[in-house]
Amino acid sequence: MKLTALITGASSGLGAEFARMYAEEGFNLVLVARRKDRLKALKKEIEGNYDCKVWVFEQDLSKKNAAKNVYEFTESNKIKIASLVNNAGFSDFGNFWENDEKRQRELMQVNVVTLVELTRLYLPEMIKTANGSILNIASVASLCAGPKMALYFASKAFVRSFSESLTEELEGSGVTVTAICPGPIKTEFEEVSGMQGQSKMFTLLRATTPNKNAKTGFKALNKGKALVYCGGIGKFMNIGTRLLPRRTCAKIAKYINS
Repeated sequence: MKLTALITGASSGLGAEFARMYAEEGFNLVLVARRKDRLKALKKEIEGNYDCKVWVFEQDLSKKNAAKNVYEFTESNKIKIASLVNNAGFSDFGNFWENDEKRQRELMQVNVVTLVELTRLYLPEMIKTANGSILNIASVASLCAGPKMALYFASKAFVRSFSESLTEELEGSGVTVTAICPGPIKTEFEEVSGMQGQSKMFTLLRATTPNKNAKTGFKALNKGKALVYCGGIGKFMNIGTRLLPRRTCAKIAKYINS
């Protein structure tokens, strides 16, 4: 019997790459995102290239009942989730007190609340069967404060800490939780976050491809690793933020983000 993976933010970028990798490993897929046209195109591509079944579910994960809606979809279709990929996330840009409040609430809902709720909904069944995996997308942003991207950096610090806590709680359960910390990735992130022409992040730090980061994450997941930093930037920042004072790290982040 085939296992099924559920991937959020699956319509493009890192999420779409994870979908292809799971399909190659023989998983069926539940793909969740806002853009149904892109989900349908990815479904057609994957089902045409791999022997698997793909369900698509259109859902804005910034909505209050998003996680419940996703769970009810899988339950109504009698789909058991063996692997959960909490990939969806975005940032805003600018001074915290000047940014749009509605967008800030949506950021916290997607990056933190919906991620936690999906984990809470699917984890008990994984524990019951003593088999399952959860992959959470954190970021090198989780390592320090992030002026001009305050909520995003804080949300990724939450994801990393939450994931590491679950790893210890689930020891010996047969369920693994992996958090990956990539640096800048060549996706729509810069445009969606409103950073184009305003931030030096994507010019000073070498952005890597979604495929490269997905490979790192998928390999770490299969090995049951708790935490992995992607690429040279990730490893460098992990070491650098340990050696430098936190205030210094925040000032460097402010320079890069501005």
